[in-house]
Amino acid sequence: MKAEVPRIMITAPSSDSGKTTVTVALLKAFLKDGKKVTAYKAGPDYIDPMFHREVIKVPSRNLDQFILGDDACKYILCKNSQDTDISILEGVMGYYDGIGTGTSGSSYELAKLLNCPAVMVINISGMSLSSCALIEGFKNFRINSNIKGVILNNVTKNMYEYYKKIIESNTDVKVYGYMPHLKDCTLKSRHLGLITPEETAGLEEITEKLGSTAQETIDIKGLYELSLNCDFVEYDEIKTVKRKNIKIAIARDEAFCFYYEDSLNLLREIGAELIEFSPLNDEKLPDDVRGLYIGGGYPELYMEKLSENISMLESLKNKIQSGIPTIAECGGYMYLLKTFKDENNKEFRLVGIEEGHSCMTKSLNNFGYVKLTAAKDNMLCKKGESINAHEFHYSKSTNPGDSFIASKPESDRKWECIIADGCRFMGYPHLHFLGNVDFAVNFIEKCIEYGELCL
Repeated sequence: MKAEVPRIMITAPSSDSGKTTVTVALLKAFLKDGKKVTAYKAGPDYIDPMFHREVIKVPSRNLDQFILGDDACKYILCKNSQDTDISILEGVMGYYDGIGTGTSGSSYELAKLLNCPAVMVINISGMSLSSCALIEGFKNFRINSNIKGVILNNVTKNMYEYYKKIIESNTDVKVYGYMPHLKDCTLKSRHLGLITPEETAGLEEITEKLGSTAQETIDIKGLYELSLNCDFVEYDEIKTVKRKNIKIAIARDEAFCFYYEDSLNLLREIGAELIEFSPLNDEKLPDDVRGLYIGGGYPELYMEKLSENISMLESLKNKIQSGIPTIAECGGYMYLLKTFKDENNKEFRLVGIEEGHSCMTKSLNNFGYVKLTAAKDNMLCKKGESINAHEFHYSKSTNPGDSFIASKPESDRKWECIIADGCRFMGYPHLHFLGNVDFAVNFIEKCIEYGELCL
């Protein structure tokens, strides 16, 4: 199959160059211009797509070649960009930064896969003609770089024409405008990246100001014309067979909010009705659910409230001990252990499905992509089967599990992880079910089986 998808990628020489701010500004500007927009994020990041969604009011999706594979990336783009005027992809890290010493998993590789024109956000502070060397270096570092233009960040109106003249007279790259420094529109960060949209005060006003500014300072018409200059994307449809309808409880609040939209949609297509609940605010699990999914997030910031919600802790423990199929990733896994210790060594009681506790550290642990291979049969797969995943956490656990072997790509490093059996999958790695559809099918079938036992 093939689809016509007008598209551009917003990239940068490095992280912290302003990709997300410019992407949000463009999404809002195109909406204000009357365009129907879809948004995507390169790589595994959860939080940037949350900001995209706040602007366009429909889910933003991740495109990650390592976790999903090339075919699934093309399928996700084509499936979700139908009947839209433009798709904007936000890159990850610097344009060429990937796995190990190469470009695998980079924004460059994704742009090449999707034949997507890339526009670099450049913080030009402290440069003039040297900016041309930077641009030329990125444009020519690899063949078919797809770099077609730049947007200058943190530039004043008075200096913009000066920089534009320098760049366009010394390179063949078009300057598509600039973003001035907007003091009240900074998107703040913490240990896992940006703070979430729900915690960003005045986000609607911020996005409105960013969009209005972009309409004035960025060549929106030119970027739209660039997006139209793309070939068709050829893709294979991922086909699923719907099983019996089944209710699955999914944790969704300030503490647990890290989920991949297409992963959840796959569960829905197979038969799941996802019922949201809040471990922070609800007294118990929803009634009549036959499966449980607790994703990652920031539980470490809400431990006191989580530990004081005794009725929810007991509801979860009783339900999981009854055999309800349960997936718990990263923060969700921490929540199901016995305790958590904060930086002051204060201990908080949690669900206690397994012995062990977690605590925060000052550095990332097992950071990055992993291949998970089952060491034993379990709820999601048979021994020897595998799925690609990633880890991103500052905490560590005294009970990491031994049901899977994690191996780093382009490395000999391996370690045991994940607590898994016939009804549980609990551990630090984050999964995307489109990386191995059988894992999702097995989970749904296990939930159906549990539901029949409850009748």
